[in-house]
Amino acid sequence: MKKNDNVSIISRRDFCTGVLVGSAALSALPAKAGEVAPKKSVDRKIKIGIVGLGHRGNLVGDFCRAHGGYEIAAVADYFENTAQQHGQRLGVPQDKIFSGLSGYKRILDSGVEALLVMDVPYFYPEQAAAAVDAGCSVYIAKPVAVDIPGVQAIEAAAKKATEKKLCFLVDYQLTTDSANAEVAKRISEGGLGAMAHIYSGGTGGPWPDPKQGTTIENLLHQGWLSRIALCGDDIVSYDIHIIDGISWVMKKEPVSASGLSGVFRKRNGDTTDAGGVVFQYEDGIIWTHITQALKNNSTLHDLSADFMGVSATAHLGYWGKVYVRGGSKHYSGSASKSIYNDGIKVNVAEFYRCITEGDFANPTAKRAVDGTITAILGREAMARKSLVTRDELIRENKKLTANLKGLKA
Repeated sequence: MKKNDNVSIISRRDFCTGVLVGSAALSALPAKAGEVAPKKSVDRKIKIGIVGLGHRGNLVGDFCRAHGGYEIAAVADYFENTAQQHGQRLGVPQDKIFSGLSGYKRILDSGVEALLVMDVPYFYPEQAAAAVDAGCSVYIAKPVAVDIPGVQAIEAAAKKATEKKLCFLVDYQLTTDSANAEVAKRISEGGLGAMAHIYSGGTGGPWPDPKQGTTIENLLHQGWLSRIALCGDDIVSYDIHIIDGISWVMKKEPVSASGLSGVFRKRNGDTTDAGGVVFQYEDGIIWTHITQALKNNSTLHDLSADFMGVSATAHLGYWGKVYVRGGSKHYSGSASKSIYNDGIKVNVAEFYRCITEGDFANPTAKRAVDGTITAILGREAMARKSLVTRDELIRENKKLTANLKGLKA
């Protein structure tokens, strides 16, 4: 997947959409230095189930097959035809291909060891918690939730997974890239001097925006990215990639945010077209983030961030060259090429390692919880057009609700 100023709608859409139909081409790319490479031989086969067979579910499924250490034993998708088409493609037995909202429950009842959660973020907390309760490890896409109750459910599920000696891995890719890791290392070593300001952005979309039918069924296919209850809004569903990267570098989260947002197109859905938020850390560091979902050939930051210290600047990102410019830790940098595919490949291998070696520390879960709360904080500050504190947001415990009436169980 290549990124440039004129990136196509399809590329950006496929990057984020977990329920778009279509199988993904598998590229067997080598892991970069410092990354966890797939084993050349495997100790045993891990029986996995996949819920959600859109672009991401198929891509991760293909990487699991290529790894060699997994058996895709069961799959589920809300849509029967999607489940059948891709279940058969992935070599799943007919009696282990399920559909409907409760398809994931039938996967868990089928005797799998791990559940790959790849469908609509609104359902992730319920599905992940059920998997852990059933004694299954969890490999989960992002965002892990769309609201604070969902985030808290994920936090509880991950904690329970560790207690039950299960793995819980959140599939973030940027942090697996060796060039970005080098930038993060040099920042942590004080290469920028005192930190002053972070500037970042997400410019995805526009996403499919269909009218809702008599139920929300059609939105589960190609419209969930246009409904806040299902996706969390753009800053949560798409921008979370760079928000997680900033959490990874800073190792702390902002305590407040203020912002503005708006809708500038005729819309069926309720997600934001464009907005900006200013976060602030407890020590006074400022973080400015812009978000938009418009097809306007913008040259704004897209899933990248500049860390500006008093003596140097660093650039972290999903696309293009990352570097540290100036200061004692100057790094001329390296261009990232395929973080998306390479990162998934690394994470699939790491999930296997964690299960087979009994490593249940699950470090990606806490960062995913913290970063998702930050993204929700940004969404709420922009929507309310006022200052919102992190503590206030958590105390409110606001839940987003989608109307599931009439959907197939």
